[in-house]
Amino acid sequence: MKIIDKNVLITGGASGIGKIMGKIALDKGAKSLIIWDVNQASLDATALEFNSRERVHTYKVDITNSDLVATTYQRVKDECGNVDILINCAGIVRGNNTFDQQTIQDIRLTFEVNTIAPMVITQLILPDMLQRNCGHICNIASAGGMLGNPKMSVYGASKWAVIGWSESMRIELQQKHSNVHVTTVAPYFISTGMFKGVRSIFPILKPEPTAKKIIRAIERNTIFAGIPFGYHFIRFWQAILPLRVFDIIFGTIFGIYRTMDHFTGRGN
Repeated sequence: MKIIDKNVLITGGASGIGKIMGKIALDKGAKSLIIWDVNQASLDATALEFNSRERVHTYKVDITNSDLVATTYQRVKDECGNVDILINCAGIVRGNNTFDQQTIQDIRLTFEVNTIAPMVITQLILPDMLQRNCGHICNIASAGGMLGNPKMSVYGASKWAVIGWSESMRIELQQKHSNVHVTTVAPYFISTGMFKGVRSIFPILKPEPTAKKIIRAIERNTIFAGIPFGYHFIRFWQAILPLRVFDIIFGTIFGIYRTMDHFTGRGN
């Protein structure tokens, strides 16, 4: 789906990769950029920075509050019209504790933001897209949703869920012969601050090129975008290698299982 003359809604769009994708959407001629974020100061700063206030619509919304999400979506329809492209980008990671040290509060919050909120938002917007038989939903998951990794069990689980839901929804729409498309994105660590402190033998992704690849995937109606491309082969290696051998190669030799040891993140 082309971006030009489309209404694009991005959750978590006032910072990080969401903000960069918003700028790209404006540059590509989006009719309206609709930003949802929980941080009002970031929303104001982003709107001012983009200097396209007539095309930028910002809404402070806690996406874990389903009632507020529904009310805000109605405001969006009243003020901007139908959403053509939805990018579920908002996400959190709560520290690098092993699972036995996780709190119930952090587990619930991680799933509410990373998994349940995208489902709730999509469930509101999808019927309107189906009625028009046009639209695109992009769900930002994670490479962590394709590969188990110590000290990110809860985050990884929330992203595994996103991938399973997003792919299943795509197939449902395909079986309906719908012109509503779904793109699932699974990027490696991105240097936006969310995963500050992560150490990896594989290069940490740069935000701008990654954002461009995601927008390109939407424009091309790509089904699944692993970033970098090599991450498409994770499942292949998991399928052909005994798991203990896989653990040795990817966990010990490549050091994937130690990437979170020095994680600090953005903090609370």
